[in-house]
Amino acid sequence: MNKWIIALTVMLPTLIEIVDTSVVNVALDHIRGSLSAGIDESTWTITSYLVSNAIIIPMTGWLSRMFGRKRYLIFSITLFTVSSFLCGSAWNLQSLVFFRILQGIGGGALQPISQSILLETFPPRQHGMAMAIFGIGVMFGPIVGPLLGGWITDNWSWHWIFYINIPIGVISIIMTMFFITDPPYMERIKMKIDYWGLALLAVGLGCLQIVLDKGERENWFDSDFIAVLSVISIVSLMLFIVVEMFAEHPIVNLKTFRNVSFSTGSIVMFFGFFNLFASIVLLPIYLQTLMGYTATLAGIVLGPGGIATLIALPVAGRLVTSVNPKGLLAFGLITCAYATFLMSKFNLYADFDTVIWPRIILGVGMGFFFIPLTTLTMSGIKKEDMGNASAIYNLLRNLGGSFGVAFVTTILSRQSQFHQNRLVEHLTPFDMNYQVASLQSAQILQYKGFEGVTAQKGGLAGIYEQLLRQASMMSFNDAFYLTSIILVCILPLLFFMKRGKAAMHVDMH
Repeated sequence: MNKWIIALTVMLPTLIEIVDTSVVNVALDHIRGSLSAGIDESTWTITSYLVSNAIIIPMTGWLSRMFGRKRYLIFSITLFTVSSFLCGSAWNLQSLVFFRILQGIGGGALQPISQSILLETFPPRQHGMAMAIFGIGVMFGPIVGPLLGGWITDNWSWHWIFYINIPIGVISIIMTMFFITDPPYMERIKMKIDYWGLALLAVGLGCLQIVLDKGERENWFDSDFIAVLSVISIVSLMLFIVVEMFAEHPIVNLKTFRNVSFSTGSIVMFFGFFNLFASIVLLPIYLQTLMGYTATLAGIVLGPGGIATLIALPVAGRLVTSVNPKGLLAFGLITCAYATFLMSKFNLYADFDTVIWPRIILGVGMGFFFIPLTTLTMSGIKKEDMGNASAIYNLLRNLGGSFGVAFVTTILSRQSQFHQNRLVEHLTPFDMNYQVASLQSAQILQYKGFEGVTAQKGGLAGIYEQLLRQASMMSFNDAFYLTSIILVCILPLLFFMKRGKAAMHVDMH
């Protein structure tokens, strides 16, 4: 079977699943208004999908062995397609949340299965190119999602962000039936179900994802809801690890972590996507809240970074066959850290070029980060273990993004308050800068027709408004700076990564 047809077959549903992770974010206001829901209630349409998605991803290898990979893949695409139709037809918020859970269950398996099929289909010397194909979906999806969702919502209606999946899903099902075959080690086998592992994994990851998604909004551990879920998550995941170590047919085979390159690569992937998602969440918020950009203009700033990634991925895919992947990975990590550091230098007077170039640099860095990292991480994994390893790897990638978003939104909130308190200390009649600013503001208002006390109070209000903007800007600088430092700190981990048999095979060609 032609490997390019197989690549298209598995990447088509994977791309729409990744796009669907972020497509709802921009349509949330329209959904809320249409279904008469509150702001907090409406965010469950996002959380419910992320939770069910996170639970299914690590189970993918086990479910593929239990039902047969091809059969399970067809089931997942079918469930995703049918639930997309149901989401678009939802009559109230409760029904939409329920259908989003089904959509997450259907979509969760698509990323790890497509990655493992690509790595099996392409010979080891072409693994770089296989991961470039996979990376296009993984990297470009979070950027295309909000842009596509915004355009569809504005020009049609929010229902169509779900309906658009249906024809692609149908084509994917037909292509999977004709072009995907199971190797002998991925055919259906009878095995005892690990009920305890299943329950503990679902509870642990489900609670963790809710904590990450709702934590900042609920003020973290000041909320009993978040505190209780955090304890449940920690206890469940610890018990899950113990249970899986002794299970005959574990849901997740944790013995894969004995491979040092795999375990190290998974950690590096976690923090790489921690940085990426933190950056692409912070950037549009900064542009829209402080710089007055529209949603469309903010999207235009993000867009070229995605194009840069698309260009960098195939280049890195070719280079990884002739250059030491560790060197390319180090280049990618340093480039990403540098791009995020440049973002920490933004101010309230930054022009369009100043904000767009760091995003493009980050896009190039992510292209050179993803390909060599995945090649090094997976090179020592046997084909029959690829499904399990790919599931763990994709889970940690997604969790890295969730932790990154939770981290920077918390930093933004806390540091904004901190800088506001520090700056207020200088708002005294004895501070020369305050006296000059107050006088200038009052004069401007008097020129506009305001008089006496009104002009004076208006001048003070203007100064305080500027103080809030400056405090907010400084909190953005802190958040970008901390994420860049975190990325630099994981560079030493690269020394522990070794090229396995597949990577050695690459060098021989």
